[in-house]
Amino acid sequence: MDSLLQIILAIDWAEIAQASLDTLLMLGASLFFTALAGLPLGVLLFLTGPRQLLSQPVVYGGLSFMVNVLRSLPFIILLILMIPVTVQLTGTSLGVAGAIPPLVVATIPFFARLVETALREVDRGIVEAMLASGASTRQIVLWALLPEALPGVIAALTVTAITLVAYTAMSGVIGGGGLGDLAVRFGYQRFRSDVMAVTVILLLVLVQLLQMAGDRLVHHFSRK
Repeated sequence: MDSLLQIILAIDWAEIAQASLDTLLMLGASLFFTALAGLPLGVLLFLTGPRQLLSQPVVYGGLSFMVNVLRSLPFIILLILMIPVTVQLTGTSLGVAGAIPPLVVATIPFFARLVETALREVDRGIVEAMLASGASTRQIVLWALLPEALPGVIAALTVTAITLVAYTAMSGVIGGGGLGDLAVRFGYQRFRSDVMAVTVILLLVLVQLLQMAGDRLVHHFSRK
């Protein structure tokens, strides 16, 4: 019991709290920009796909190729490749600000592909009915496709958020800040297994909370 108390007291909880806040900031900002860019990209992928409203094989092929390339690139390599771009955008490649650009670039194509899949699951009869009533493509997207696909889009956003948690931890390898950076600097480089254990537990709790919140939202917006 005494040894456990000593371990708890030896941990710098202020540092843990700051790292947790940094992880939440990275997650929140990255998820916001990912949704902002990924949702329109997913819609565009769907609309220009085969036998869709704006079917354009060349456009779809180009977008699909770009998405596949970015999705197949390992995140740790993307982190390194984007250092010059990140410095130009944020003035630094370290900390929370330095981690956000590669996080967004890594997850936009991932989320866009999931959005495309969710839209494909919408009953085509609904689209045909709106076309018959004279609705424009914009009206079909806003009034039919997105509302019908909303549970799937929320599920996609949940999966993307959980992926972002893993990526934020990986960004600690190059000083990206957050719990991953703390785990590398203290848990790995200074052989502090207690700090490593705390960071892993906090990341697991965060993932569970995200999954629970996403599941509840999907259930709430799903049609009975």
